[in-house]
Amino acid sequence: MRPLLTLTVRILVSLALLYLALRGINFGAIQSRLGQINLGWLGIAVLVTVGQIFLGALRWRAVSGKCQAPLTDLQAFRYNMIGAFFNQTLPSTIGGDAMRLWLVNRTGAGWRAATYSILTDRAIGLIALALIIIASLPWSLAIIADSHGRIALVLVDVAALCGGLGFLLLGNLPFSWLRTFWPTKHLYACSVIANSVIFDRTSGPKIAVLSFSIHVLAVVIAWCAARSIAAPADFEQMFLLIPPIMLITMMPVSIAGWGVREATMMVAFGYAGLAPTDGTVVSILFGAVSFIVGGIGGLVWILSAERSEKTPKGILEAP
Repeated sequence: MRPLLTLTVRILVSLALLYLALRGINFGAIQSRLGQINLGWLGIAVLVTVGQIFLGALRWRAVSGKCQAPLTDLQAFRYNMIGAFFNQTLPSTIGGDAMRLWLVNRTGAGWRAATYSILTDRAIGLIALALIIIASLPWSLAIIADSHGRIALVLVDVAALCGGLGFLLLGNLPFSWLRTFWPTKHLYACSVIANSVIFDRTSGPKIAVLSFSIHVLAVVIAWCAARSIAAPADFEQMFLLIPPIMLITMMPVSIAGWGVREATMMVAFGYAGLAPTDGTVVSILFGAVSFIVGGIGGLVWILSAERSEKTPKGILEAP
């Protein structure tokens, strides 16, 4: 009952956030925008999303090798595509990560190595996102006239950056109890792996380029969605707005980010002097693109050899 109740709560949260995001919106304007969609731009967004998943697979492969969970490029890409499908069913990326964990464990790597590879990969992605936001902060603050919006942006980014840097620092602390105390030993191990990957002369530059490219492609996807409805938002504006929105959307409180993304993007567009309605429509289209790519991932899952294996009980349930 507990997983079912948790999933129900998160569905309700998604619906509540969608209601709050849409209640002040002119649905006639939304309908007008949706009626003039250029499907070519959405097609490009779908292709870019697949490319983003592939870059994520390359980064994950580099990390998993350090975790004693070696993967080929094709394996990592297939598992990420399957994860994209399961991301559409559970909060944030939890569904996809749980499925990827199970798939990596099936290779013989073991649960610990599989878990370390995914947690470390996610942490590296979060750190890169926080660095992008902090680097662009002077320009972001310049386009946000509302003082509350400025404060919120700074607080969210500082919290993410402190969390990321604190995670990296953990692996460099000399206290032996960090390696033996149950609540910290696994986090410590992931931190050590992250440090070894990021600060290695061979893997470090590759990880940095892949991480920043993945987040830039998220901006490209949103920009394509904006272009598909001819929204007056240029790429520079989207580059400043989308990374903070993606950071907030990572919070596992709704299903596949629905509701959180729409509310945040509507507010962000308003703060930047753009039409909140356009922000809502761009967010809906961004989610639709993710849903389409998730559907492709579903086909990969159906046609995969792993599909014939018994899926462990609870893999599709919210934790």
